[in-house]
Amino acid sequence: MITTRFAPSPTGRLHIGNLRAAVINWLYARQQGGRFLLRLDDTDAARSTQAFAHSIRADLAWADLSADAEVRQSDRFPLYEAALARLVASGRAYPAYETPDELDLKRRLQRAAGKPPLYDRAALALTLDDRAALEAQGRHPHWRFRLDTTAPVEWTDLVRGPTHIDPASLSDPIVRREDGGWLYMLPSVIDDIEMAVTHVIRGEDHVSNSAVQKQMFEALAAPVPAFAHLSLLTSTEGELSKRLGSAGVDALREAGIEPIALVAFLARLGTSEPIEPFVDPAALIASFDFNQMGRATARFDMEELRHLNARTIHLLDYAAVADRLPAAIDAPAWAALRGNLATAADAAQWADILASTIAPPAAPEDADFLTEAAAKLPPEPWDATTWSEWTTALKTTTGRKGRALFHPLRLALTGRETGPEMAALLPLIGRERATARLAAAAAA
Repeated sequence: MITTRFAPSPTGRLHIGNLRAAVINWLYARQQGGRFLLRLDDTDAARSTQAFAHSIRADLAWADLSADAEVRQSDRFPLYEAALARLVASGRAYPAYETPDELDLKRRLQRAAGKPPLYDRAALALTLDDRAALEAQGRHPHWRFRLDTTAPVEWTDLVRGPTHIDPASLSDPIVRREDGGWLYMLPSVIDDIEMAVTHVIRGEDHVSNSAVQKQMFEALAAPVPAFAHLSLLTSTEGELSKRLGSAGVDALREAGIEPIALVAFLARLGTSEPIEPFVDPAALIASFDFNQMGRATARFDMEELRHLNARTIHLLDYAAVADRLPAAIDAPAWAALRGNLATAADAAQWADILASTIAPPAAPEDADFLTEAAAKLPPEPWDATTWSEWTTALKTTTGRKGRALFHPLRLALTGRETGPEMAALLPLIGRERATARLAAAAAA
Protein backbone atom coordinates (compact mmCIF):
# COMPACT_ATOMS: atom_id res chain seq x y z
CA MET A 1 0.00 0.00 0.00
CA ILE A 2 1.21 3.48 -0.86
CA THR A 3 2.17 5.17 2.42
CA THR A 4 3.34 8.74 2.90
CA ARG A 5 4.18 10.64 6.03
CA PHE A 6 4.37 14.21 7.25
CA ALA A 7 7.04 14.57 9.92
CA PRO A 8 7.14 18.01 11.55
CA SER A 9 9.07 18.78 14.72
CA PRO A 10 6.83 20.17 17.48
CA THR A 11 9.29 22.98 18.15
CA GLY A 12 7.16 25.72 16.60
CA ARG A 13 4.00 26.41 14.65
CA LEU A 14 3.48 25.19 11.10
CA HIS A 15 4.43 27.62 8.34
CA ILE A 16 3.58 27.54 4.67
CA GLY A 17 6.59 25.42 3.71
CA ASN A 18 5.60 22.78 6.26
CA LEU A 19 1.98 22.72 5.20
CA ARG A 20 2.85 22.44 1.51
CA ALA A 21 4.75 19.22 2.25
CA ALA A 22 1.76 17.93 4.21
CA VAL A 23 -0.61 18.81 1.34
CA ILE A 24 1.44 16.96 -1.29
CA ASN A 25 1.88 13.90 0.94
CA TRP A 26 -1.86 13.86 1.70
CA LEU A 27 -2.91 14.36 -1.93
CA TYR A 28 -0.72 11.57 -3.25
CA ALA A 29 -1.78 9.10 -0.55
CA ARG A 30 -5.46 9.85 -1.09
CA GLN A 31 -5.13 9.64 -4.88
CA GLN A 32 -3.46 6.23 -4.62
CA GLY A 33 -5.89 4.86 -2.05
CA GLY A 34 -3.05 4.68 0.44
CA ARG A 35 -2.23 5.92 3.93
CA PHE A 36 -1.13 9.36 5.12
CA LEU A 37 0.67 9.29 8.47
CA LEU A 38 1.62 12.00 10.94
CA ARG A 39 4.95 11.54 12.73
CA LEU A 40 5.99 14.06 15.35
CA ASP A 41 9.79 14.26 15.28
CA ASP A 42 10.16 15.21 18.93
CA THR A 43 13.63 13.85 19.74
CA ASP A 44 14.68 17.39 20.68
CA ALA A 45 13.24 17.22 24.19
CA ALA A 46 14.48 20.69 25.11
CA ARG A 47 12.51 22.44 22.35
CA SER A 48 9.58 20.11 21.66
CA THR A 49 6.38 20.97 23.51
CA GLN A 50 2.90 19.54 23.86
CA ALA A 51 1.51 22.96 22.94
CA PHE A 52 3.26 22.93 19.57
CA ALA A 53 2.19 19.30 18.98
CA HIS A 54 -1.40 20.34 19.66
CA SER A 55 -1.12 23.32 17.30
CA ILE A 56 0.22 21.08 14.51
CA ARG A 57 -2.72 18.71 14.90
CA ALA A 58 -5.13 21.65 15.01
CA ASP A 59 -3.70 23.19 11.84
CA LEU A 60 -3.89 19.89 9.97
CA ALA A 61 -7.45 19.33 11.18
CA TRP A 62 -8.43 22.84 10.07
CA ALA A 63 -6.98 22.13 6.61
CA ASP A 64 -8.87 18.81 6.57
CA LEU A 65 -5.61 16.90 6.09
CA SER A 66 -6.68 13.96 8.22
CA ALA A 67 -3.93 11.49 9.13
CA ASP A 68 -4.65 7.77 9.23
CA ALA A 69 -2.33 7.29 12.21
CA GLU A 70 0.08 9.25 14.39
CA VAL A 71 3.35 8.30 16.07
CA ARG A 72 5.86 10.22 18.20
CA GLN A 73 9.56 9.58 17.95
CA SER A 74 9.96 9.99 21.72
CA ASP A 75 8.00 6.73 22.12
CA ARG A 76 10.31 4.78 19.84
CA PHE A 77 13.81 5.01 21.33
CA PRO A 78 14.15 1.21 21.78
CA LEU A 79 13.77 0.81 17.99
CA TYR A 80 16.61 3.24 17.43
CA GLU A 81 18.85 1.51 19.97
CA ALA A 82 18.37 -1.85 18.27
CA ALA A 83 19.02 -0.47 14.77
CA LEU A 84 22.17 1.35 15.86
CA ALA A 85 23.45 -1.87 17.43
CA ARG A 86 22.92 -3.64 14.10
CA LEU A 87 24.85 -0.95 12.25
CA VAL A 88 27.71 -1.10 14.75
CA ALA A 89 27.87 -4.88 14.40
CA SER A 90 28.04 -4.60 10.60
CA GLY A 91 30.70 -1.88 10.68
CA ARG A 92 28.39 0.85 9.35
CA ALA A 93 28.34 2.87 12.56
CA TYR A 94 31.27 3.83 14.76
CA PRO A 95 32.06 5.89 17.87
CA ALA A 96 33.95 9.19 17.63
CA TYR A 97 35.29 11.24 20.52
CA GLU A 98 36.09 14.71 19.18
CA THR A 99 34.54 17.57 21.09
CA PRO A 100 32.53 20.23 19.25
CA ASP A 101 35.45 22.63 19.65
CA GLU A 102 37.88 20.10 18.16
CA LEU A 103 35.57 19.47 15.21
CA ASP A 104 35.18 23.18 14.64
CA LEU A 105 38.97 23.61 14.62
CA LYS A 106 39.32 20.84 12.05
CA ARG A 107 36.77 22.52 9.79
CA ARG A 108 38.49 25.89 10.06
CA LEU A 109 41.84 24.38 9.17
CA GLN A 110 40.34 22.56 6.19
CA ARG A 111 38.75 25.76 4.89
CA ALA A 112 42.01 27.63 5.35
CA ALA A 113 43.72 24.96 3.24
CA GLY A 114 41.08 25.32 0.53
CA LYS A 115 39.53 21.94 1.30
CA PRO A 116 35.85 21.10 1.93
CA PRO A 117 35.06 20.89 5.66
CA LEU A 118 34.42 17.14 5.81
CA TYR A 119 34.97 14.83 8.76
CA ASP A 120 38.33 13.11 8.31
CA ARG A 121 37.25 9.78 9.87
CA ALA A 122 40.05 10.01 12.42
CA ALA A 123 37.92 8.01 14.85
CA LEU A 124 38.18 4.95 12.61
CA ALA A 125 41.91 4.75 13.42
CA LEU A 126 41.32 4.50 17.16
CA THR A 127 42.15 1.18 18.78
CA LEU A 128 40.20 -0.33 21.64
CA ASP A 129 42.94 0.90 23.99
CA ASP A 130 42.66 4.41 22.51
CA ARG A 131 38.92 4.42 23.14
CA ALA A 132 39.34 3.14 26.66
CA ALA A 133 41.87 5.87 27.38
CA LEU A 134 39.56 8.58 26.06
CA GLU A 135 36.64 7.27 28.10
CA ALA A 136 38.89 7.13 31.18
CA GLN A 137 39.37 10.88 30.66
CA GLY A 138 35.59 11.28 30.92
CA ARG A 139 34.89 11.53 27.22
CA HIS A 140 31.74 9.93 25.83
CA PRO A 141 31.44 9.01 22.17
CA HIS A 142 29.04 10.33 19.64
CA TRP A 143 28.08 7.87 16.92
CA ARG A 144 28.49 8.31 13.19
CA PHE A 145 27.08 6.41 10.23
CA ARG A 146 29.85 5.25 7.92
CA LEU A 147 29.06 6.20 4.33
CA ASP A 148 30.04 3.94 1.46
CA THR A 149 32.03 6.30 -0.76
CA THR A 150 32.88 3.84 -3.52
CA ALA A 151 30.07 4.85 -5.89
CA PRO A 152 27.54 7.64 -6.40
CA VAL A 153 24.17 7.40 -4.69
CA GLU A 154 21.55 7.40 -7.42
CA TRP A 155 17.77 7.39 -7.65
CA THR A 156 15.01 8.61 -9.97
CA ASP A 157 13.30 11.42 -8.13
CA LEU A 158 9.58 11.93 -8.75
CA VAL A 159 10.19 15.68 -9.17
CA ARG A 160 13.88 16.10 -10.00
CA GLY A 161 14.19 13.06 -12.26
CA PRO A 162 17.54 11.17 -12.33
CA THR A 163 19.53 12.32 -9.30
CA HIS A 164 22.97 11.40 -8.07
CA ILE A 165 25.08 12.51 -5.13
CA ASP A 166 28.76 11.76 -4.58
CA PRO A 167 28.93 10.43 -1.00
CA ALA A 168 32.59 11.41 -0.87
CA SER A 169 31.37 15.01 -0.80
CA LEU A 170 29.56 14.38 2.48
CA SER A 171 30.70 13.83 6.05
CA ASP A 172 29.77 10.67 7.90
CA PRO A 173 26.69 12.01 9.71
CA ILE A 174 26.39 12.00 13.47
CA VAL A 175 23.35 9.92 14.35
CA ARG A 176 23.61 10.02 18.15
CA ARG A 177 25.14 12.66 20.39
CA GLU A 178 27.49 11.97 23.26
CA ASP A 179 24.65 12.71 25.70
CA GLY A 180 22.59 9.89 24.15
CA GLY A 181 20.25 12.19 22.21
CA TRP A 182 19.19 11.18 18.72
CA LEU A 183 19.71 13.34 15.66
CA TYR A 184 17.43 13.40 12.62
CA MET A 185 19.00 11.03 10.11
CA LEU A 186 18.80 7.54 11.56
CA PRO A 187 15.53 7.73 13.56
CA SER A 188 13.75 9.00 10.46
CA VAL A 189 14.93 6.00 8.43
CA ILE A 190 14.02 3.53 11.17
CA ASP A 191 10.56 5.01 11.47
CA ASP A 192 10.05 4.93 7.71
CA ILE A 193 10.99 1.25 7.73
CA GLU A 194 8.75 0.38 10.68
CA MET A 195 5.83 2.45 9.33
CA ALA A 196 6.21 0.89 5.84
CA VAL A 197 6.55 4.30 4.21
CA THR A 198 6.75 3.89 0.44
CA HIS A 199 7.22 7.53 -0.59
CA VAL A 200 9.27 10.22 1.15
CA ILE A 201 8.02 13.59 -0.10
CA ARG A 202 9.75 16.69 1.26
CA GLY A 203 11.62 19.86 0.35
CA GLU A 204 14.57 20.08 -2.02
CA ASP A 205 16.80 21.06 0.89
CA HIS A 206 16.71 17.36 1.88
CA VAL A 207 18.34 16.01 -1.28
CA SER A 208 21.71 15.31 0.34
CA ASN A 209 19.90 13.83 3.36
CA SER A 210 18.13 11.44 1.01
CA ALA A 211 21.48 10.27 -0.35
CA VAL A 212 22.67 9.47 3.17
CA GLN A 213 19.39 7.89 4.17
CA LYS A 214 19.26 5.73 1.06
CA GLN A 215 22.49 4.13 2.25
CA MET A 216 20.98 3.72 5.72
CA PHE A 217 17.97 1.86 4.30
CA GLU A 218 20.31 -0.41 2.38
CA ALA A 219 22.59 -0.97 5.41
CA LEU A 220 19.52 -2.09 7.39
CA ALA A 221 18.47 -4.41 4.51
CA ALA A 222 15.20 -2.48 4.07
CA PRO A 223 13.38 -1.39 0.89
CA VAL A 224 14.30 2.14 -0.17
CA PRO A 225 11.24 4.37 -0.56
CA ALA A 226 10.67 6.54 -3.59
CA PHE A 227 11.84 10.13 -3.11
CA ALA A 228 10.16 13.34 -4.26
CA HIS A 229 11.88 16.63 -3.50
CA LEU A 230 9.63 19.68 -3.78
CA SER A 231 10.97 23.02 -4.96
CA LEU A 232 11.52 25.53 -2.20
CA LEU A 233 9.29 28.55 -1.74
CA THR A 234 10.11 32.21 -1.73
CA SER A 235 7.85 35.05 -0.74
CA THR A 236 7.37 38.16 -2.83
CA GLU A 237 10.23 39.62 -0.75
CA GLY A 238 12.47 36.68 -1.63
CA GLU A 239 12.45 34.92 1.73
CA LEU A 240 12.99 31.18 1.78
CA SER A 241 10.06 29.03 2.86
CA LYS A 242 11.56 28.26 6.25
CA ARG A 243 11.55 31.97 7.05
CA LEU A 244 7.97 32.64 6.03
CA GLY A 245 6.99 33.07 9.66
CA SER A 246 4.60 35.86 8.76
CA ALA A 247 2.68 33.36 6.66
CA GLY A 248 2.09 30.86 9.44
CA VAL A 249 -0.95 28.65 9.09
CA ASP A 250 -2.52 30.19 12.19
CA ALA A 251 -2.13 33.69 10.75
CA LEU A 252 -3.74 32.67 7.46
CA ARG A 253 -6.65 31.10 9.29
CA GLU A 254 -7.17 34.28 11.28
CA ALA A 255 -7.02 36.29 8.02
CA GLY A 256 -10.08 34.43 6.74
CA ILE A 257 -8.35 32.12 4.27
CA GLU A 258 -10.52 29.09 3.55
CA PRO A 259 -8.83 25.73 4.15
CA ILE A 260 -9.73 24.37 0.71
CA ALA A 261 -8.40 27.56 -0.90
CA LEU A 262 -5.06 27.21 0.89
CA VAL A 263 -4.79 23.51 0.07
CA ALA A 264 -5.60 24.14 -3.60
CA PHE A 265 -3.10 27.01 -3.71
CA LEU A 266 -0.28 24.94 -2.24
CA ALA A 267 -1.14 21.92 -4.39
CA ARG A 268 -0.72 23.93 -7.60
CA LEU A 269 2.10 26.25 -6.49
CA GLY A 270 5.23 25.50 -8.50
CA THR A 271 3.40 23.32 -11.02
CA SER A 272 2.44 23.80 -14.66
CA GLU A 273 -1.23 23.55 -13.69
CA PRO A 274 -3.34 26.71 -13.23
CA ILE A 275 -4.10 27.91 -9.73
CA GLU A 276 -7.87 27.73 -9.62
CA PRO A 277 -10.61 27.39 -7.01
CA PHE A 278 -11.82 24.00 -5.81
CA VAL A 279 -14.67 23.31 -3.42
CA ASP A 280 -14.51 19.52 -3.70
CA PRO A 281 -11.23 18.00 -2.50
CA ALA A 282 -11.95 14.92 -4.62
CA ALA A 283 -11.46 16.94 -7.79
CA LEU A 284 -8.16 18.33 -6.51
CA ILE A 285 -7.00 14.85 -5.52
CA ALA A 286 -7.86 13.44 -8.94
CA SER A 287 -5.89 16.19 -10.70
CA PHE A 288 -2.66 15.70 -8.74
CA ASP A 289 0.35 14.69 -10.84
CA PHE A 290 4.04 14.72 -9.91
CA ASN A 291 4.85 15.18 -13.59
CA GLN A 292 3.38 18.69 -13.43
CA MET A 293 5.71 19.78 -10.63
CA GLY A 294 8.64 21.99 -11.59
CA ARG A 295 12.09 22.29 -10.06
CA ALA A 296 12.26 26.09 -10.11
CA THR A 297 11.76 27.92 -6.85
CA ALA A 298 8.07 28.73 -6.42
CA ARG A 299 6.83 32.10 -5.22
CA PHE A 300 4.30 32.37 -2.44
CA ASP A 301 2.25 35.50 -3.16
CA MET A 302 -0.21 36.46 -0.44
CA GLU A 303 -2.22 38.62 -2.84
CA GLU A 304 -2.61 35.70 -5.22
CA LEU A 305 -3.82 33.56 -2.33
CA ARG A 306 -6.34 36.22 -1.30
CA HIS A 307 -7.62 36.37 -4.87
CA LEU A 308 -8.00 32.60 -4.97
CA ASN A 309 -9.74 32.71 -1.61
CA ALA A 310 -12.32 35.19 -2.92
CA ARG A 311 -12.94 33.02 -5.99
CA THR A 312 -13.41 30.05 -3.68
CA ILE A 313 -15.85 31.95 -1.46
CA HIS A 314 -17.92 32.75 -4.54
CA LEU A 315 -18.40 29.00 -5.09
CA LEU A 316 -19.01 27.78 -1.54
CA ASP A 317 -22.42 26.48 -0.59
CA TYR A 318 -24.14 27.83 2.50
CA ALA A 319 -23.55 24.58 4.39
CA ALA A 320 -19.78 25.08 4.13
CA VAL A 321 -19.90 28.41 6.00
CA ALA A 322 -23.17 28.39 7.96
CA ASP A 323 -21.54 27.87 11.36
CA ARG A 324 -19.41 31.00 10.84
CA LEU A 325 -22.16 33.40 9.73
CA PRO A 326 -24.44 35.73 11.73
CA ALA A 327 -27.98 34.46 12.23
CA ALA A 328 -29.27 37.10 9.83
CA ILE A 329 -27.33 35.52 6.95
CA ASP A 330 -29.37 32.51 5.86
CA ALA A 331 -28.99 30.42 2.70
CA PRO A 332 -30.73 32.90 0.36
CA ALA A 333 -28.71 35.77 1.83
CA TRP A 334 -25.46 33.84 1.40
CA ALA A 335 -26.33 33.08 -2.22
CA ALA A 336 -26.92 36.79 -2.81
CA LEU A 337 -23.79 37.97 -1.01
CA ARG A 338 -21.03 35.46 -1.70
CA GLY A 339 -20.14 36.81 -5.14
CA ASN A 340 -19.06 40.09 -3.55
CA LEU A 341 -17.13 38.74 -0.58
CA ALA A 342 -13.40 38.18 -0.12
CA THR A 343 -13.79 36.13 3.09
CA ALA A 344 -16.71 34.47 4.82
CA ALA A 345 -16.31 36.94 7.68
CA ASP A 346 -17.10 39.79 5.30
CA ALA A 347 -20.71 38.62 5.28
CA ALA A 348 -21.13 39.96 8.81
CA GLN A 349 -21.03 43.56 7.59
CA TRP A 350 -24.12 42.84 5.51
CA ALA A 351 -26.12 41.40 8.41
CA ASP A 352 -27.34 44.80 9.62
CA ILE A 353 -27.91 46.00 6.07
CA LEU A 354 -30.27 43.11 5.44
CA ALA A 355 -31.97 42.76 8.80
CA SER A 356 -31.66 45.96 10.82
CA THR A 357 -31.58 49.72 10.36
CA ILE A 358 -29.04 51.78 8.45
CA ALA A 359 -28.25 55.47 8.14
CA PRO A 360 -28.53 56.27 4.44
CA PRO A 361 -26.48 59.21 3.19
CA ALA A 362 -28.25 62.50 2.63
CA ALA A 363 -29.46 62.97 -0.95
CA PRO A 364 -31.63 66.13 -1.07
CA GLU A 365 -31.37 66.30 -4.84
CA ASP A 366 -33.06 62.88 -5.00
CA ALA A 367 -35.72 63.47 -2.31
CA ASP A 368 -38.69 63.62 -4.71
CA PHE A 369 -37.44 60.64 -6.66
CA LEU A 370 -37.03 58.53 -3.50
CA THR A 371 -40.49 59.53 -2.28
CA GLU A 372 -41.92 58.43 -5.62
CA ALA A 373 -39.88 55.21 -5.43
CA ALA A 374 -41.38 54.39 -2.01
CA ALA A 375 -44.85 54.97 -3.36
CA LYS A 376 -44.21 52.65 -6.31
CA LEU A 377 -42.94 49.70 -4.24
CA PRO A 378 -44.97 46.67 -5.34
CA PRO A 379 -46.79 44.52 -2.79
CA GLU A 380 -45.11 41.42 -1.41
CA PRO A 381 -44.26 38.60 -1.91
CA TRP A 382 -41.05 39.66 -3.64
CA ASP A 383 -38.70 37.58 -5.72
CA ALA A 384 -35.76 38.02 -8.10
CA THR A 385 -37.98 39.81 -10.64
CA THR A 386 -39.26 42.50 -8.24
CA TRP A 387 -36.29 44.85 -8.69
CA SER A 388 -36.63 44.88 -12.48
CA GLU A 389 -40.40 45.41 -12.36
CA TRP A 390 -40.06 48.22 -9.80
CA THR A 391 -37.25 50.09 -11.57
CA THR A 392 -38.96 49.71 -14.94
CA ALA A 393 -42.05 51.39 -13.50
CA LEU A 394 -39.91 54.16 -11.98
CA LYS A 395 -38.16 54.73 -15.29
CA THR A 396 -41.52 55.28 -16.95
CA THR A 397 -42.91 57.65 -14.32
CA THR A 398 -39.75 59.64 -13.55
CA GLY A 399 -37.88 59.55 -16.84
CA ARG A 400 -34.71 58.51 -15.04
CA LYS A 401 -32.43 55.82 -16.41
CA GLY A 402 -28.97 54.36 -15.91
CA ARG A 403 -26.96 55.60 -12.92
CA ALA A 404 -29.48 58.37 -12.15
CA LEU A 405 -32.11 55.68 -11.66
CA PHE A 406 -30.22 52.89 -9.93
CA HIS A 407 -27.56 54.62 -7.82
CA PRO A 408 -29.86 56.61 -5.48
CA LEU A 409 -31.93 53.49 -4.85
CA ARG A 410 -28.86 51.42 -3.94
CA LEU A 411 -27.56 54.14 -1.60
CA ALA A 412 -30.92 54.55 0.11
CA LEU A 413 -31.53 50.83 0.52
CA THR A 414 -28.02 49.66 1.50
CA GLY A 415 -25.98 52.74 2.40
CA ARG A 416 -23.32 51.41 0.02
CA GLU A 417 -22.01 52.64 -3.31
CA THR A 418 -21.50 49.09 -4.53
CA GLY A 419 -22.43 45.58 -3.56
CA PRO A 420 -24.31 42.48 -4.64
CA GLU A 421 -27.00 42.63 -7.29
CA MET A 422 -29.99 44.58 -6.03
CA ALA A 423 -32.33 42.06 -7.63
CA ALA A 424 -31.08 39.54 -5.04
CA LEU A 425 -30.87 42.00 -2.14
CA LEU A 426 -34.29 43.63 -2.43
CA PRO A 427 -36.34 40.57 -1.42
CA LEU A 428 -33.99 40.04 1.54
CA ILE A 429 -34.44 43.63 2.74
CA GLY A 430 -38.20 43.33 2.48
CA ARG A 431 -40.91 45.87 1.79
CA GLU A 432 -41.20 47.27 5.31
CA ARG A 433 -37.51 48.06 5.66
CA ALA A 434 -37.27 49.29 2.06
CA THR A 435 -40.14 51.75 2.59
CA ALA A 436 -38.60 53.08 5.80
CA ARG A 437 -35.16 53.51 4.24
CA LEU A 438 -36.43 55.29 1.18
CA ALA A 439 -38.41 57.67 3.39
CA ALA A 440 -35.42 58.28 5.65
CA ALA A 441 -33.15 58.98 2.70
CA ALA A 442 -35.69 61.40 1.19
CA ALA A 443 -35.93 63.27 4.47
CA ALA A 444 -32.19 63.32 5.24
